[in-house]
Amino acid sequence: MMPDETRDRIFTFGEAAGLLDEIRPLTEQAFLKIEDVRSRAASGSTPNEDLQAEAHAIVAEWAEAVKERGAEVKGLWLVDFDNGSGYYCWRYPEMRLEYYHSYDGGFGSRMRIH
Repeated sequence: MMPDETRDRIFTFGEAAGLLDEIRPLTEQAFLKIEDVRSRAASGSTPNEDLQAEAHAIVAEWAEAVKERGAEVKGLWLVDFDNGSGYYCWRYPEMRLEYYHSYDGGFGSRMRIH
């Protein structure tokens, strides 16, 4: 378990689900921007190093926006909400917050909440 001082915020399920209403569209926008970068990479119209820098900036901006809201970025398009005994876990493109895992577990140990 993580020490209390490293936790950004503790969420009730309702708070996490409400915040997901903000995080999901932010994630979808970032995902679509990355898809555009991938498309341009496949066409060969833009230098690869430029596209890599653009993709890195998109992901970094997304991650910062998620962290500013008190949630934790655990991977690409993967967000956890600390609930005091583990995490509510969400991954794009899931529509709702439906999973939980312990502090010691991770994405692979997710359990359905409902």
